[in-house]
Amino acid sequence: MPDLATPLVAWYRENARDLPWRRPGFGAWGVLVSEFMLQQTPVNRVIPHLEAWLQRWPTPTDLAAAAPADAVRQWANLGYPRRALWLHRAAVEIRDRHDGIVPRDVDALLALTGIGDYTARAVAVFAYGDRHPVVDTNTRRVLARAIDGRSQPGPPSRRDLDAMAAVLPDDVETAAVVNAAAMELGATVCTARTPRCEVCPLQDRCAWLAAGRPDTGDDRRKQARYEGSDRQARGAVLKTLRDAAAHAVPMAEVVPDWPDPLQRDRAIDSLIADGLAEASDGMLRLPR
Repeated sequence: MPDLATPLVAWYRENARDLPWRRPGFGAWGVLVSEFMLQQTPVNRVIPHLEAWLQRWPTPTDLAAAAPADAVRQWANLGYPRRALWLHRAAVEIRDRHDGIVPRDVDALLALTGIGDYTARAVAVFAYGDRHPVVDTNTRRVLARAIDGRSQPGPPSRRDLDAMAAVLPDDVETAAVVNAAAMELGATVCTARTPRCEVCPLQDRCAWLAAGRPDTGDDRRKQARYEGSDRQARGAVLKTLRDAAAHAVPMAEVVPDWPDPLQRDRAIDSLIADGLAEASDGMLRLPR
């Protein structure tokens, strides 16, 4: 396997974006919140929400003491609002199981609500400086192109962690930089649609570029269109609840002009099932 770590580290130290969670002293709680928010949400949308969230709830114990409805409301328009409930539940678990301190151990992190392989390792590496492979969508694309010669990565797999582990140097501090650098490269240079191979630090050792950048297909699951989707209907219902006085609305007044009443009702039912809304006495409200 070619040495990817050396050019990645040199490139990252010259080109890394100045992001809040990369600054010294940001803390494990801030890293954890940022990772929840960054799931399927662009960086530029996350930063103002992250700053407001941490100002309101600077520790897990602060969030755990709040009502779930407060977390859903503060989440605003970030999308995938179940993440707000999961983050609230994780904060309660951190308070009750770990004395209010975000755990360092990957298995302990994985046991928290809403945390998977990527987030657990991201906290352990970027907050605590431990040596683990961290793999997100951007990292997977860099590895697929540089090592496997594929234009796009395959579906997520446990093999991704093994592939990234093989790239990491033994030095713990440098390994953390390589993890961050691979993610940054995929986000800013080795992008999905318009990769800028001419400025890539891996251009002299990239299997995909050496093969002439062939289109090897993309067999990942495609996300459904948002416009007209159940996700859009759910978002409209939640916005109505967030904006309402006392965050409660008579059921008959929940987006009554939605073009598909059956879809609206389906959205309401799914929000109740997910714990994002409660229905009683003819009213729909955020969870108390």
